[in-house]
Amino acid sequence: MIRVLIVDDQAMVRTGLRLILKTGDVEVAGEASDGAQAVELVAELRPDVVLMDIRMPELDGLEATRRIMALDHVPRVIILTTFDLDRYVYEALQAGASGFLLKDVSPEQLLASIRLVMTGDALLAPAITRRLVERFAWPTAAPAPGRLRDLTPREVEVLRLMGRGLSNAEIAAEFRLSEATVKTHVTRIFTKLHLRDRAQAVVLAYESELVRPGGQP
Repeated sequence: MIRVLIVDDQAMVRTGLRLILKTGDVEVAGEASDGAQAVELVAELRPDVVLMDIRMPELDGLEATRRIMALDHVPRVIILTTFDLDRYVYEALQAGASGFLLKDVSPEQLLASIRLVMTGDALLAPAITRRLVERFAWPTAAPAPGRLRDLTPREVEVLRLMGRGLSNAEIAAEFRLSEATVKTHVTRIFTKLHLRDRAQAVVLAYESELVRPGGQP
């Protein structure tokens, strides 16, 4: 049973989400009405997934996500937003969120999304992540190339193609490799760079300037 914490400052939204989750193989571990309470409940209840509203008074979902990522127990965080191209969504992905959902998502999509992030995958298509980073990402002042130093040349190229939105199957075709070999490269990239999922890999590829806006290397 997947345990989910619902975080939203609107009681009606929390009620609606709770009712939807009860129709699936999901347990509502708790509810929070603001980001500060969410951080406390994650530490106390140790949920598997947090459904996090991005815009809340007191402590917003972005800062709450950052604080949750620093806890001993780190759940998957799914951002709930009204706008698909939202600077806060991009910054939440940077902070460690596994993806985002629009608040008008269908019950079936919500339940499927929770199950998806529990497999360790990102909750959004790479192409959507690209739209976000192309709008909001800037090369960082941090020594990003140093972070890539431990990657092999092949792993750097795989990261570049992930940044351009290619799937494992498309990367395999590009290099004439098996999909299993590409999955191994992806796993090693995540391990070496301490990435949680593909969404973070896309963000890093842009911020390291492996990929530039427009998808070009």
